[in-house]
Amino acid sequence: MSKHTSVVTSILEVTALAGILWLAGCGNKKADDKEAKGGGAGAVSGGVTSGVTATEIKIGQSMPYSGPASSLGVLGKGEAAYFKMINDKGGINGRKLTLISLDDGYSPPKAVENVRKLVEGEGVALIFNSVGTANNAAVQKYLNDKKVPQLFVATGADRWADPAHFPWTMGFAPSYLGEAKVYARYLLKDKPAAKVCVLYQNDDFGKEYLRGLQAGFGDRYDAFVIKTASYEVTDPTPDSQLVTLQAAGCDTLITAATPKIAAQTIRKVFDLGWKPFHIMSNTSISRVGVLAPAGLDKSTGLVTAGYIKDITDPALADDPGLNEYRAFAKQYLTDQNQQDGALVYAFGVAMTLVKVLTQCGDDLSRENIMKQAANLSKLQLPVIAPGIEINTSPTDYQPFSQLRLGRFNGNNFVPFSDVISAD
Repeated sequence: MSKHTSVVTSILEVTALAGILWLAGCGNKKADDKEAKGGGAGAVSGGVTSGVTATEIKIGQSMPYSGPASSLGVLGKGEAAYFKMINDKGGINGRKLTLISLDDGYSPPKAVENVRKLVEGEGVALIFNSVGTANNAAVQKYLNDKKVPQLFVATGADRWADPAHFPWTMGFAPSYLGEAKVYARYLLKDKPAAKVCVLYQNDDFGKEYLRGLQAGFGDRYDAFVIKTASYEVTDPTPDSQLVTLQAAGCDTLITAATPKIAAQTIRKVFDLGWKPFHIMSNTSISRVGVLAPAGLDKSTGLVTAGYIKDITDPALADDPGLNEYRAFAKQYLTDQNQQDGALVYAFGVAMTLVKVLTQCGDDLSRENIMKQAANLSKLQLPVIAPGIEINTSPTDYQPFSQLRLGRFNGNNFVPFSDVISAD
């Protein structure tokens, strides 16, 4: 076990997670000397690629293993397990993957500290799938100024698909704005008399949903949305906001929340005897992390727009793609709840990074890593719903732009719409 693998393992073991898709010339001289001694296979264009030697590719990550979004730290656990599987199979062109994943407690200042340490201290080749809109926004300019790939950010903010201004940043999931547009389009067509209330997190994450609803409803926004309420990520509960929204007379509730508040929202809506048409952000639909803690009976009827296959769907018990995940999980996720949809996501996003690094061949310069990330064509992951595929280009940094609506039946989400464009 390498020292960096040991670092990752110890971090994971001491966090709440143990009980959701990121420098050559910038590192210190000692780091450069160490890389130079690693062998010619790490050299690109006459120089040394930071984080890459003849035997290793170092990947950095900042994750909320503690704090209000700690349930999303399971993503790092799943990704570390996937990379271990790849390493057990010989790595990528003979190079092993080392994931250095640090706890930020869902705090932007801590995320900044972590990313600087990863880039300037550890000399990672890239930053991968770090969680949180505010956290990633806090390091986006720094990473772009340093020309360090910030790949497959684990947040759906629209700003991750802006290659003209941030050519070193790429998201993964469909944007929150696009997801909200899908909800608005559905309501316009199927519930034209809906009275909509919105509960949203008071930061860039939650406000993206408001922007998407405004774009989707257009000049009919004020006719549909009669009340909004925000909460702070540090709030103990959203109870008072939900009482206010119920009193406004809404028959439709759109919740843009991270898992802890999402679970509390589901429970409170049930306890109030309120029965709105409840739409939940697809960041917070994990059966293990949200629905079961809230109560599966209380979650019944919940609607979301998704793109990943539901591991708990009996109809997919023999699905070949999910069976690929199940075989991996059986061997590498023995200490986790393998039915957690967040781990299915982790499997898919880690597989996508491996695809990018494999396409790089021996040219693992940061420039080529971004070039290959922006050159994915009709990539179909085994855990993604049929008809939905990854496509990227130098002018399109949104890997996914399609969603399907599903309704929770007390056990799993049942699709009830065709594939809908989130553009």
